[in-house]
Amino acid sequence: MTCRHCGAELALLLVDLGSAPPSNAYLTEQTLKMPEKWFPLRVLVCERCWLAQTEDFAQVQELFDADYAYFSGFSSSWLAHCERYVADMVARFGLNAHSHVVEVAANDGYLLQYVQARNISCTGVEPTASTAATARAKGIPIVEDFFGVRLAGELAGQGKRADLTIANNVLAHVPDINDFVAGFAVLLKPQGVATFEFPHLLRLIAGSQFDTIYHEHFSYLSLTAVDRIFAANELTIFDVEEHPTHGGSLRVFVQRSDTGERLRSARVDELLACECQAGMTTSRYYAGFQAKTDKVKNDFLSFLLDAKHQGQTVAAYGAAAKGNTLMNYAGIRPDLIAFVADRNPAKQGKYMPGSRIPITEELGLKSAKPDYVVILPWNLKTEVMQQLEYIRAWGGRFVTAVPHLELEP
Repeated sequence: MTCRHCGAELALLLVDLGSAPPSNAYLTEQTLKMPEKWFPLRVLVCERCWLAQTEDFAQVQELFDADYAYFSGFSSSWLAHCERYVADMVARFGLNAHSHVVEVAANDGYLLQYVQARNISCTGVEPTASTAATARAKGIPIVEDFFGVRLAGELAGQGKRADLTIANNVLAHVPDINDFVAGFAVLLKPQGVATFEFPHLLRLIAGSQFDTIYHEHFSYLSLTAVDRIFAANELTIFDVEEHPTHGGSLRVFVQRSDTGERLRSARVDELLACECQAGMTTSRYYAGFQAKTDKVKNDFLSFLLDAKHQGQTVAAYGAAAKGNTLMNYAGIRPDLIAFVADRNPAKQGKYMPGSRIPITEELGLKSAKPDYVVILPWNLKTEVMQQLEYIRAWGGRFVTAVPHLELEP
C-alpha cells in the first residue's frame, strides 16, 4: 500500500486490530440472519509525511450508505460546543447576513442550525441520506453528495463561494484526502476561512484510544501531517486550537495560499515543535502502541469475565462506533454485555455490528437494573453519568475501559 497523501510505500505498523465489520453497519432483525462483511483493520504510518492511515479494504460507499446511523445531535455537550463555535466564528470573522457559510459533513444539521438562527446564509454538504433528511427537516439547505474538487467547483459556479467553511470530524473520514482538501481552496472566497476539527493523533496514542480506530476513519491526524497536506493543496494554516472533544482534538484555521493575508499564529509553530519533541517524526514513537492496546482489551475482558463468574449483570450505554471497535477486538458477545442502551431512535431495535448485541432505548436500563453500565462513548463520560445518575438507586456502577479500566464508586 502507498500513502494516500504523498504516495510513499507504507511499512510502519501502528496497530493491528484483527478484523471487524464497518462500525456503523448496525444490524436489523432481517440482516441478523445474514452473513456480515468483515475487513482487516490495521493502521500504518507514512515515514515520509507521517500520515497514519488504515489499509484499503472497505469502499467508501459501503461505509456511508443510506442507512448510516450516526447522528451528531444526540449529545448535549457536543451541541453546546457547536453553539459556542458559531458564536466565536461570528465574532472573530465578522460574519453577518451578507456572509455565506458552508459545512461539509453537515450530518443532521446539528451545527448549521445555530448559523441559520443568526440569519446567516448557509449550505450543508452531506452524502448520507438518513442524516441529510433530518437536516432538511430543520429547514437547512443540503447538497447530498461527497465533497471534493468537482463538487466545490459546482457550488462555486452556483454563487455559493464561502466566507467560512466548516469541516468537523470529517477530515479523517475521506479516502482521497488530497482531492477533499483541494476542494476548500476552490470553494473559499479570496479572504475566506476554513476550519477543521479532528481528533489529535498525539492524544490518541498517549491515551491508548485505539477504539477510535475503525474503517470509517481512513486517517489519524497530527498537525505535522495536516500542515503538509494543506500546503500541498494550496491552503495555509494560520492558527490552531486544542479542544477536549473526542478525547483531545485540534481545530485548525486555514486560508487560501494565494490570497489569504492572515499572519501565522505562534501557536502553530509551538504545537509543531511539541509534536516533534514528542517524537512524532520518528518511527520509534509509534512502537509500543499495540502492547498498550492489548492491555486495555485484556483488562476489560477480565473484568467482564469476573463479573459473569460472580453472577453480576453488565449492560452498556451508547451504541458508539468506538464501542464496536472495542467489543469486536475483545470478542465480546451478548453473554458478557447483555444489551446497549442508546437515545438515538435510528439505532434502537437494531444490533451492534459484529458482536450482535441488541440495542434498546434508555428505559431498558431501568427495567433490567444491571450491576454495571459500561459507558462506550467514554469521551462523554461526565454527560452520560449525569444523565444516568439514577442507576445508583439500585447500586449500579459506571465502568469505562479507555484509556484504562475504571469503575466509578
